[in-house]
Amino acid sequence: MHQARLFIAMIFLFFGLSFSVSGATLPSGFVETTVASGIASPTAMAIAPNGRIFVCSQTGALRVIKNGVLLATPFVTLSVDSVGERGLLGVAFDPHFTLNHYIYLYYTVPRTPAHNRVVRFTANGDVVLPGSRVILLELDPLSTATNHNGGALHFGPDGNLYIAVGDNAKGSNSQNLSNLLGKILRIAPDGTIPPDNPFVQSTTARHEIWALGLRNPFTFAFRGTTNFMYINDVGESTWEEIDLGQAGANYGWPATEGPTTNPAYQSPIYYYGHSEGCAITGGAFYSPSTPNFPSSYVGKYLFGDYCAGFIRILNPSTTQATNFITGASQPVDIQVGADGSLYYLARGAGSVMKIRYTTIPSPVITTQPTSKLVSVGYPVTFSVTASGPSPYSYQWMRNGVNISGANARTYRIASTTLSDNGARFRVRVSNAFGNTLSNVATLSVTSDKPPTSQILTPAVGTTYFGGMVVNYSGSASDKEDGTLPASAFTWRVDFHHDSHVHPFIPPTTGSKTGTFTIPNRGEVSSNVYYYITLKVIDSVGLTSTTVRNILPRKANMTFATQPAGLKISLDGGSGRITPFTVTGVVGIIRSIAAPTPQTLNGTSYNFQSWSDGRARSHEISTPAVNTTYTANFATQ
Repeated sequence: MHQARLFIAMIFLFFGLSFSVSGATLPSGFVETTVASGIASPTAMAIAPNGRIFVCSQTGALRVIKNGVLLATPFVTLSVDSVGERGLLGVAFDPHFTLNHYIYLYYTVPRTPAHNRVVRFTANGDVVLPGSRVILLELDPLSTATNHNGGALHFGPDGNLYIAVGDNAKGSNSQNLSNLLGKILRIAPDGTIPPDNPFVQSTTARHEIWALGLRNPFTFAFRGTTNFMYINDVGESTWEEIDLGQAGANYGWPATEGPTTNPAYQSPIYYYGHSEGCAITGGAFYSPSTPNFPSSYVGKYLFGDYCAGFIRILNPSTTQATNFITGASQPVDIQVGADGSLYYLARGAGSVMKIRYTTIPSPVITTQPTSKLVSVGYPVTFSVTASGPSPYSYQWMRNGVNISGANARTYRIASTTLSDNGARFRVRVSNAFGNTLSNVATLSVTSDKPPTSQILTPAVGTTYFGGMVVNYSGSASDKEDGTLPASAFTWRVDFHHDSHVHPFIPPTTGSKTGTFTIPNRGEVSSNVYYYITLKVIDSVGLTSTTVRNILPRKANMTFATQPAGLKISLDGGSGRITPFTVTGVVGIIRSIAAPTPQTLNGTSYNFQSWSDGRARSHEISTPAVNTTYTANFATQ
């Protein structure tokens, strides 16, 4: 995913999977249900031939949903680097899975430096066959930037494995044929190079490369058994794009994003601006062997946006898109099952959601009420969401008896008493065509009081710079338990950019202290900050949450030329007319270059020198004070 506009989102605060529910709005005739929930930081999924759904948890566990149940034992748990957008990011089944039981994964190896890897495992039922790991591809070492990893894996109709790889937040990687970053790769199932790969005859290019010039191709998809392929490339400051996948194609990043007239680059077939969303994520063609949706959907492409929470449907014939779902909880992957249902992975809810078309228009409960534990005197709220033709009416019940006036989607008790302990609540949801009764949610009320917690470090007002080591620590106590042990502490760190959130450190339990290092590469915007969350839990399950923001130190960088009016390229872009000023976070590394030769008012100029004495193209670390960088030119 990307950190220039993001995931998005990528994220839900306070660790609470139970804090996020799906509030999706669907077209008439479609209903949404939750297949399974409680999946920590999901990133990708794949559907096995027998209908099991395998879901990647960013922290390294590959979870299995079987017959609608999330199995307690993961298929496999890998040791991964899950900082930022790293971790377990991709999964695919071999086309001959029923015979060879092969499953493929893409994940970040926690080494110094870290790198992404593609491996193959053999399944033994619902768990991995011990000792079956085969490493197929080791990708290039990663910089300190933790974003732009891509990770999607899919087999093409040719039987080869296609791999989406992000640029590691360095745009020049995308055009560099000597590395695998910012590309779509193509390898055989055994890791060898297909002989018809476009650069296989090159003596300098990596032979695995199938297409290049991509920023962060988070997902891609083939239409049925055809070689028609769409790539979702997450944009930086302007456009999200869908590209037509073609062997040897160059999609232009970092010189361009969105539409281009440069014949060297392939323009997207569809794009949308950041007023509509900020990170194009899941994508799938609706081409099942047995359709469930109306025939007008067959062959269309469905794609999601992590931040905006929509899933749209794109007609490849017209390249026009229309809304299908709104209000989805941070969709990061989309798949179509053999049963003709649409499945999407809702990261914000930690759930796999299922969309079906039905001629039975009674309400379908999408999110069930959940059991609650509260201290006596505290409020409690139960809620439900439903899909199907609206409007809905609601009737909440307590211990099987209707509650007078409890006719909304939520039911709240303002102040609980010990007599409420053990009460069972459910709701009947009705529309003009019928009604549905929810599951039962039990209320537990305890005389115990919630714990209290505080973040000791970093102190309020702490500011950061790129490369800085942040030490965090906290304390917590409980009226009944006294000082809480380290096992009661769970920390997470999120990176906020603009109005959305990226994961940085996933929930980590078992310590009162810790450290993390601010990357000095990656997001170059200045409207960013880090958000540290501490959640503690006492012996009966009551919790307390404390948060702490740390804001960036900033400085202005002015870029000038002598004479004025010539162009300077910043971070691999096509060049901007000088002088111009940007605000950056201190310590973040940027790349600058002086294109040469250039023409201004009919006169041709050649680059001579930079004011900092460095090469024509070089990197700078955002200084602690406002600084001007001047490129000097001379006439030819």
